[in-house]
Amino acid sequence: MVELDQDVKYVKGVGPNRVLLLNKLGIRSLKDLITYYPRDYEDRSSSTKIANLIDGQTVSIEAICVSKLNEIRTRRKNMTIYKLIVRDETGTAMLTWYNQGYLKQKFKLGEKYTFFGKVTIKDGVPQMFSPTFDEEGKNKNTGKIIPLYSLTYNLSQNNLRQIIENGLKLVNNSLEETLPQYLLKEYNLKDINSCINSIHFPKDFDEFEEARKRLVYEELLSMQLALLTLKNQYVGEEKGIAFSKDIKMSDVINNLPFKLTKAQLKVLEEIDEDMENNKPMNRLLQGDVGSRKNNCKYYCGI
Repeated sequence: MVELDQDVKYVKGVGPNRVLLLNKLGIRSLKDLITYYPRDYEDRSSSTKIANLIDGQTVSIEAICVSKLNEIRTRRKNMTIYKLIVRDETGTAMLTWYNQGYLKQKFKLGEKYTFFGKVTIKDGVPQMFSPTFDEEGKNKNTGKIIPLYSLTYNLSQNNLRQIIENGLKLVNNSLEETLPQYLLKEYNLKDINSCINSIHFPKDFDEFEEARKRLVYEELLSMQLALLTLKNQYVGEEKGIAFSKDIKMSDVINNLPFKLTKAQLKVLEEIDEDMENNKPMNRLLQGDVGSRKNNCKYYCGI
């Protein structure tokens, strides 16, 4: 079984510089890495025809390169613009990148690619600025649900996604189950290994919801057990003030300038019993607006 407390620097893709960036995010161990859950998701699983693109829409398109990547040098220092014309059976679109010289080796005339980005319609021509892309048949950056993480300066989404993916490969579904089988069965919860993988890289949103359900359940259960443990320790170790049983609550009730309801009398009886016990009492007095909670608190001293 893999050591979850091993330093994150041993994960593939984490060098001396990136380990410092990960530490800024609170990621110091392999466990920290695989439990650094996405803050959101981007659905890149489906594509839209170019003719149906809408201004301001963020979407995927599948299109063929009908031009070579055109390099435009500007007067502005250190600024080079790269433009590419693509087409599908419904129309043409213009794609633009800035200072991305490596793209000159990426696109081939007549080849199909998937592009994902925000659409701008200018003079009737759909455009995308700095879209991500994949070659046809590949889905590293498109064609699926993409997790989005909280970042720090100089650490990109692509870099962090790849590091987390490498961390999950290192774990290799060897996490020890933390919930008993009867709970998994009773509440129809998925096992921990499939949930950890699915919360990062879900195949669809149904799979994401199943993973989220299990992880939220476990978190709330852990919190309740921790609070129960603290309560038991407090009750067992601390002693409260036991009030005398000779004091009659009826003496106070009879002097009240109003008549209590049956529900209020029942609550006072329960409070009276608790106050005669030497166990520390924490009580939430709940009631509707106008139920005279404040009067009850005043006369009972709580």
